[in-house]
Amino acid sequence: MGSATSSMAAKFAFYPPDPPSYSVYSDEVGKLRISTVEERENVDVLRTRTRRGNEIVAMYVKASCSSFTVLYSHGNAADLGQIHHLLVQLSFHLGVNIMGYDYSGYGQSSGKASEQDTYADIEAAYKCLQETYGVKEDQTILYGQSVGSGPTLELATRLPAVRAVVLHSPILSGLRVLYPPLKKTFWFDIYKNIDKIPLLDCPVLVIHGTEDKVVDCSHGKQLWELCKDKYEPLWLKGGSHCDLELYPQYLNHLRKFISAIQTLRPINKVDEHDHKPPPTTDQKDKSRATHKSRNSVDRLLKAKNNVDPSERPRNSFDRLGDIVRSVGLCNVDCLKHEVAEA
Repeated sequence: MGSATSSMAAKFAFYPPDPPSYSVYSDEVGKLRISTVEERENVDVLRTRTRRGNEIVAMYVKASCSSFTVLYSHGNAADLGQIHHLLVQLSFHLGVNIMGYDYSGYGQSSGKASEQDTYADIEAAYKCLQETYGVKEDQTILYGQSVGSGPTLELATRLPAVRAVVLHSPILSGLRVLYPPLKKTFWFDIYKNIDKIPLLDCPVLVIHGTEDKVVDCSHGKQLWELCKDKYEPLWLKGGSHCDLELYPQYLNHLRKFISAIQTLRPINKVDEHDHKPPPTTDQKDKSRATHKSRNSVDRLLKAKNNVDPSERPRNSFDRLGDIVRSVGLCNVDCLKHEVAEA
C-alpha cells in the first residue's frame, strides 16, 4: 500500500513537458543558448552535473548592482523554455539576479525526476551559484513554486545563513495534496514540507491563491503558521494555482519583502572562508524529528491574513501577464482524473 501510494504521489509531483519546450545550442562564440527565446547578453545558460550523476540545465539572469540572488525552483509541469521570459522579467522588476534550473528529466536535463534527484538538482544549482558567480549564502533567496517548494525547503534546512525563503502555492507534502484530510506524515510520503518549515530561522514569505483548486490555500496557511519568522503573507483573493503573477499585488509584495530583508543583519553568518558544501540529503539521518512550531513576534511587519478585496487582477502587468497566460506553468489538473481512477 505504501509503495503504491508513494508512486502515485510521485506521479502527481513530476509531469515534465513532453516534448521539452526548448533545446540548447552553442552560438558562434561558443556560448550556450536556449532555443525559441530571444538571446540576451545578461542571460547565461549552463550545464552542471549533480552528485547523482545527472547533467542539468540552468539559466542565470544578471541584474545590475544587485545584492541578492534568487534560486528559483519551478512547478511540476514547466521547463526553462517556458519560464525563461518570466525569470527575465522578475529579475528586471525586482532588481535581483535569478537562477532557474530544470530538474532531472525536465527540459534538456538528463535522467528521470524523483524526490531525491530534485534535492541533488537544487544542490548542484546552488553550488554553481557559489563557484561560478561568487554568491554567498547570506545573499541567497530561495524561491519555490508548488512542487518546487519541496527542494527549496530541503536546501533551506541545510543553509543556516540563507537570507530568506519564498513559497509560492506550496504543498504541505505530496500525499496531503492527494489526501487533504491526512493528519499523520508517513515514511513513504514525499516532500515533507510540514516537518521542515519549523526548522528555518530566516524570514519566510508565503503566497497562495484563495481559489487554488490544485493545492488548496490551506497548505500555504498551515505552512505559514508553522514558520518561526513569519513575514506578512499574501493570500490572493480569487487567485488559482497558475495565475498569481497576473495580480499587481504579486510584484508589489515581493518588492516589499526584498526591501525589508535588506535592512536585516544576516543571521548565523557562516565564515566566508569556509567553503565546505552543506551536508547532502543522503548524508543526513533519515528519521528527522518533527519540531513543534513556536509563536514569534514578526521581525518585519505585522501579519495580515487578507488582501484588499477591491484589488482585481489586471490583464497584464509589465508583460508578466502575457507570459504566464501563454504558458501553463503548472498543469496537474490532468492527473486528478488518474488519481481518482487509481
